[in-house]
Amino acid sequence: MKVSGFTIVRNAIKYDYPVVESIRSILPLCDEFVVAIGKSDDDTRNLVLSIGDPKIRIIDTTWDDSLREGGKVLALETNKAFDAISPDSTWAFYIQADEVIHEKYLPEIRAAMEKWASYPKVEGLLFSYSHFWGSYQYVGDSRKWYRREVRVIRNDRQIRSFLDAQGFRKNGKKLLVAQVDAFVYHYGWVKPPQAQQAKLQTFHRYWHSDRWIEKSVPKSDTFDYSGIDFLSPFTASHPRVMSERIARCNWEFTPDRLNNKHSLKSVFLHFIEKKTGWRVGEYRNYRIVRRNRDT
Repeated sequence: MKVSGFTIVRNAIKYDYPVVESIRSILPLCDEFVVAIGKSDDDTRNLVLSIGDPKIRIIDTTWDDSLREGGKVLALETNKAFDAISPDSTWAFYIQADEVIHEKYLPEIRAAMEKWASYPKVEGLLFSYSHFWGSYQYVGDSRKWYRREVRVIRNDRQIRSFLDAQGFRKNGKKLLVAQVDAFVYHYGWVKPPQAQQAKLQTFHRYWHSDRWIEKSVPKSDTFDYSGIDFLSPFTASHPRVMSERIARCNWEFTPDRLNNKHSLKSVFLHFIEKKTGWRVGEYRNYRIVRRNRDT
């Protein structure tokens, strides 16, 4: 069994992406790692090279900044990276530049890849998510955050990145996937407020028009983290690769629960989910395998 990792990144230094930590977190599982680096305004390429691992192979790309609908350019760049992996790999492990895997999950992930490698109908592996918000001490705990997504896919070029690269489809159909007892730690909303605001203003360009941005994005030098609903304290450990970054944290965030107003509907649905584990009306970009029936 051969495993290829792949990711995309652009302006990682400018927008404070933990791409080095992201790549390093899954390198132990990978026989190679393809990084598609978009033409950047900073030294992102040398940042990735500084990892110094011979498994890493860089492909240089140019993002089409004229694509301003639904984050489509992110999917196109993801497909470029996927198409560059070795054809003899069994699995492709996709990780975004703000996602990190805790080392405690690596044995479980490896076991799942080995278990399902000989079942070609299983097209991917499904991970749970922890979405950090504002600091490394809090995670989003509401319906606005997706709970699961596919991050390991079979090396099948009929599989394509879907919409804004959150997940994947094969010939337009949802993948049949097996669940893995592992979490992806998503740090995309944990940055210095200045970097978060700069990233937000730029990345809205991949979804919206200039007119929408002018109307909807607050004009500020810093991001306001207070506009969030349900949060929960994070009491477990972070991945070891994140330790230096966490130690450099130089801003404070304390949730202001008095200013977080919730509708009766959101409170009710939140209560149902916490009591039963059922998320009413949840969007799922995948089909979960039932081994006896699907394999």
